[in-house]
Amino acid sequence: MRDVDYNQILEKAEAYKPEISRFLRDLLAIPSESCQEEKVILRIKEEMEKVGFDRTEIDEMGNIYGFIGNGKTVIAMDAHIDTVGVGKIENWDYDPYEGFEDDEIIVGRGSSDQTGGMAAMVYAGKIIKDLGLEDDYTLVVTGTVQEEDCDGLCWQYILDNEKLKPEFVVSTESTSCRIYRGHRGRMEIKVSTSGISCHGSAPERGENAIFKMAPILIELEQLNHELKDDAFLGKGTLTVSEIFHSSPSRCAVADGCSISIDRRLTIGETPESAMDEIRNLPSVKNANALVEMYDYAKPSYTGFTYPTEAFFPTWLIEEDHIVTQSLVESYKS
Repeated sequence: MRDVDYNQILEKAEAYKPEISRFLRDLLAIPSESCQEEKVILRIKEEMEKVGFDRTEIDEMGNIYGFIGNGKTVIAMDAHIDTVGVGKIENWDYDPYEGFEDDEIIVGRGSSDQTGGMAAMVYAGKIIKDLGLEDDYTLVVTGTVQEEDCDGLCWQYILDNEKLKPEFVVSTESTSCRIYRGHRGRMEIKVSTSGISCHGSAPERGENAIFKMAPILIELEQLNHELKDDAFLGKGTLTVSEIFHSSPSRCAVADGCSISIDRRLTIGETPESAMDEIRNLPSVKNANALVEMYDYAKPSYTGFTYPTEAFFPTWLIEEDHIVTQSLVESYKS
């Protein structure tokens, strides 16, 4: 690959700050919760075409691709462009869709997670075109959907359906401009207990599913402290994130109870081992509780559905890997 004058790149980046800021503020102003990203995707397409990408494409799920070059090596840079909701708007100190900026930062719903990455990537593409830095590679800038709902769904779809086969992917998740080469995995687990409902005035005639769940919650809290650790990625963790029940009324014994568990997986942990740890808890066995992995099957904004298990693998790239070392060289330059 040709030598790169990094000073020229920095000069261009500085010159394009006003355009990058304006583009990012435009994106922040468009509500784009998971499964509702169409308008922000179209705005990204407009900017890619404006700054000179060779071509753009939107797939059936609704992900957008911007292409630069036509070389044999494919490099992808990704930002998911959906956000979570804003919750109670009265709790905000400012309008999250208007945001604000000063000399250092731009603040708004999704500015760091991960719309800011998209704005930076689009103008990185423009700088590549401006300086003639195309080589024997194809750069694909991807704006992916439904990540907040189902972390790895978009790229699982992209790879499984051979939309892209990149040599490597640079994620623009916020890292305070540091190089991250690994991440814990994640899975969503459901634990359910069953009971027998009866009138609340005589609870001894039934079996209370919520009471059955109570010792499970206590043992799960303890299990979190005992999970496998890794010197680099840290330990596995779990937390109970939701609790549900079924009951005929507020004056009846609950006949069903379920909880959701957010389980983070470190090196050496698998979905099977994580669920077995829960199944083997005495309280789970005593309650004959059901332990299972969640599925995800919501349609995207295009109406396309791509069902998958709610499991996203742990990954780690070696420190001496050529991709890691290339990023280190770029960072130092």
